[in-house]
Amino acid sequence: MKARHVDILRIVNEKQKVEVTELAEALSVSGVTIRKDLDAMEEKGLLRREHGYACAVSSDDINNRLAYNYEVKARIARAAAEIVEDGETVMIESGSSCAMLAEILANERRDVNIITNSAFIADYVRHIGTNGITLLGGDYQRESQVMIGPLVRICAREFFVDKLFMGTDGFIPQVGFTCSDLSRAEAMRNLAESARKVMILTDSTKFSQQGVVLQMRFDKVHTVFTDEGISESATKILQKNHVELVLA
Repeated sequence: MKARHVDILRIVNEKQKVEVTELAEALSVSGVTIRKDLDAMEEKGLLRREHGYACAVSSDDINNRLAYNYEVKARIARAAAEIVEDGETVMIESGSSCAMLAEILANERRDVNIITNSAFIADYVRHIGTNGITLLGGDYQRESQVMIGPLVRICAREFFVDKLFMGTDGFIPQVGFTCSDLSRAEAMRNLAESARKVMILTDSTKFSQQGVVLQMRFDKVHTVFTDEGISESATKILQKNHVELVLA
């Protein structure tokens, strides 16, 4: 994403609704340039347009999560992308940081195949590069735009990869990582059975939140990619449980 797009997203998310002329003035560019930027960002679902205005995404779907805290998530995705080589096949579960990771791999790696249960991610990168995308079958969950259910397990069994990347909704210090949805948590565990290493991408705010369903115990997680806002106590818990921590 262009640096100016990051600035636009920050302003729009802070104010919720901003005049196009105000954005142009704040960023010292023409109205034509701003409108082109907004068109591109709306196409990605990062904001929405109204006549003369740019508005924050207000729905509770993945587009909203993608727009929130974008700069931090982009750094996390960039750090995770560093460990993926040309020609590698990886699994990527749904989530905003994971979508950004898929975008980086599609743009910057050669012959990388992405296996995912996320219809959103498959669509998000479909126009980028020539890398392969394998979308696993299952029951379609509308809000998160992922495939869930027994078909995911059946499809995932046909593959084995070195790395699975996934997001998370929360953290329990005594147990591990949590999810807010039982079906999604089950799909994540099914994918994990087909990977040698499970990697979690999450901004540090998730370490102060707790989901209602156990997603992954510490002993099943190899690496966590997060930002420097992670607390000292959470860092010590990860270290105690032999989880590698990468700060972006």
